[in-house]
Amino acid sequence: MGGRAAFQVLVLPYRQTGQGTEYALFRRADAAYWQGVAGGGEAGESPAQAARRETAEEAGLVGEREFIVLDARATIPVVYVTGEFTWGPDVLVIPEYAFGVRAEDAEVTLSDEHTEFGWFGLDDAVKVVQWDSNRTALWELDHRLRHGIGHRAA
Repeated sequence: MGGRAAFQVLVLPYRQTGQGTEYALFRRADAAYWQGVAGGGEAGESPAQAARRETAEEAGLVGEREFIVLDARATIPVVYVTGEFTWGPDVLVIPEYAFGVRAEDAEVTLSDEHTEFGWFGLDDAVKVVQWDSNRTALWELDHRLRHGIGHRAA
């Protein structure tokens, strides 16, 4: 597609169980911390397109899936993302767009970017994730699901 776009996506797979909603989190292979599916957009992609692609690549969740656009947004220092000033010296931070994706009856498969994944209830999920942006998105998604509000499809 012509290079990397100046944004990130965060995707939180979820499923409903008899015990409530559970969220899939992934342990990074390069840093050993937990997070949702995360990755950069490619040139020409919208955040929603990048979210679908990253979810397929990192979690094996393909096909027609219900994605929810979240209001949660974050900005991330570009050097935390690419290790350098990829888009020049004036682009210091890039936005992160968050989504939820329904994952009932799906088999999660890992990419080489992760060593393991697990399903977590909200309280445990917010304790184990590395980044505040993940905590904010988890809270928002959980609130939307519990109250049936704002299911904006991506």
